[in-house]
Amino acid sequence: MPKLLRAKWLLMPIALILIGAGYAGWRYLSQWESTDDAQIEGHIHPVNAKVGGTVASVNVRDNQPVQAGTVLVQLDARDYEIAVARAGADLAQAQAGVTAARAGVPVATSAAGAQITSSEAIAERAKGGVELAAKELLAAQAKLHSAQARVREAQANATKNTRDLERMKQLIAKDEISQQQYDAAVGAADAAHAEVESAQAGVLQAEHEVAAAQARVAQSQADLQQAQAEAQAAKTAPQQITISRAQAQSAEARVQLAKVALDQARLNFEYTSIKAPVSGIVSKKTVEAGQVVQAGQPLMAIIPQEDIWVIANFKETQLADIHPGQSGTVSVDAYGGQVYKVRVDSVASATGAKFSLLPPENATGNYVKVVQRIPVKLLFEQGEDTEHRLRPGMSVVAKVKVK
Repeated sequence: MPKLLRAKWLLMPIALILIGAGYAGWRYLSQWESTDDAQIEGHIHPVNAKVGGTVASVNVRDNQPVQAGTVLVQLDARDYEIAVARAGADLAQAQAGVTAARAGVPVATSAAGAQITSSEAIAERAKGGVELAAKELLAAQAKLHSAQARVREAQANATKNTRDLERMKQLIAKDEISQQQYDAAVGAADAAHAEVESAQAGVLQAEHEVAAAQARVAQSQADLQQAQAEAQAAKTAPQQITISRAQAQSAEARVQLAKVALDQARLNFEYTSIKAPVSGIVSKKTVEAGQVVQAGQPLMAIIPQEDIWVIANFKETQLADIHPGQSGTVSVDAYGGQVYKVRVDSVASATGAKFSLLPPENATGNYVKVVQRIPVKLLFEQGEDTEHRLRPGMSVVAKVKVK
């Protein structure tokens, strides 16, 4: 009996120690939520060709560290140099067109004013010429009528004198009149015929003057019509000024287009030097010298080593006490479980299944309840990965202290 009592007394402290250790372990483990469904994530910056061309040189190799702005690939730039020169020539030509168009605006403005004044003055003079020619025509026509009246009068006198001469011939044959009277009758008849001829000549002259006056009237009317047409055309001078200004604006627009084309040509020329967008490590290089690449073709990727984080997929039953700002740790499988300090940054807005290619449809088929996982983003504390040993895709075990 004494031995049994002594054994019991010896076992009791051990039991108490085990109970205390178990309780302490339970208390410790209840403060943490952990998952092995976690991995390191990071940015992957694709490097694509922005213009097509032949690869002249590749200046990096796989897994090589590079700095932002480093020339990774150089394309043959000769075609793009020619395009820049052509665009520069087009811009110079467009600028010359602007200079000429702008110079034409004041010239058109001043010429328009002078043209309007001159055309109006010419039209007034032409109108006065028409009126004067019309008056001259009326005078010539009156003179013609007067000459025609004199011809009729002379013809009447000549007829009378001719008849008188016929009677005188009969009388002088009978010696009833003297020779002097007969000679006077002959002279009167000759004078009457001469008067008729003179009057007819006056009519011809008057007709010529009428014809000349009619020609002057026609010419004056033609001059008036031409002057009126020129005056009407001169009234369109403001529209010509507007057209000149529009042409100047169009030339300026062509200059802007040429500038844009030159900028684009220069930009394409710069794109022949393909540079690293960020500092990081070259990965997935698929380009070689001599290769012909197209715009948008992927050439390689740059993975920064500074900005990395952990995505831990906790079960939905573990998220009750997880919130941003809590501390935690991750142990990296690749380095024998080396521990890094982290903190909770954010909790995803949906489960991972909702973002999958074929999300579950619980309303169809047989429903089986499955515990879902929700991604939690964990950020490394400052100075945890100074050697940049961590890589996106590495598996880790994540723990978050929730109490």
